[in-house]
Amino acid sequence: MTEENTKDERFMRQALAEARKALDAGEVPVGAVVVFGDRIVGRGHNLVETLADATAHAEMQAITAAAGAVGGKYLNECRLYVTVEPCTMCAGACFWSQLGEVVYGADDPKRGAGRLAPSPYHPKTKVRGGILETECTELMDRFFRSLRR
Repeated sequence: MTEENTKDERFMRQALAEARKALDAGEVPVGAVVVFGDRIVGRGHNLVETLADATAHAEMQAITAAAGAVGGKYLNECRLYVTVEPCTMCAGACFWSQLGEVVYGADDPKRGAGRLAPSPYHPKTKVRGGILETECTELMDRFFRSLRR
């Protein structure tokens, strides 16, 4: 396993911990962390139901926290780790904050921004998926199965 893979998994596990906080609160279990260098500068999990705010996605929470931590709106030297592929709104936030990289776990075939052409991400943003995909997918599947009971 390469050093990059080890870092990716370490930070995705932190995003999964955030997703579990959302799950415990009855939210769709999506979690995110923003990393600058090797340090987490922003964390977030879905708070849509808690705040009654459709924009309170994990990515939005983490990006807002990171901007405050780094002291500026541009996060071009940062990486966002998120358990599920960002939606169009969150991809737009990634665009405006000029995130250097977006790394996600599970694909979102219904609402994922990766299905759009042209890409909604900033042209310089690198986007990769599939990090701890099984764990991320299982968490989402467990949540939606519990709703169908």
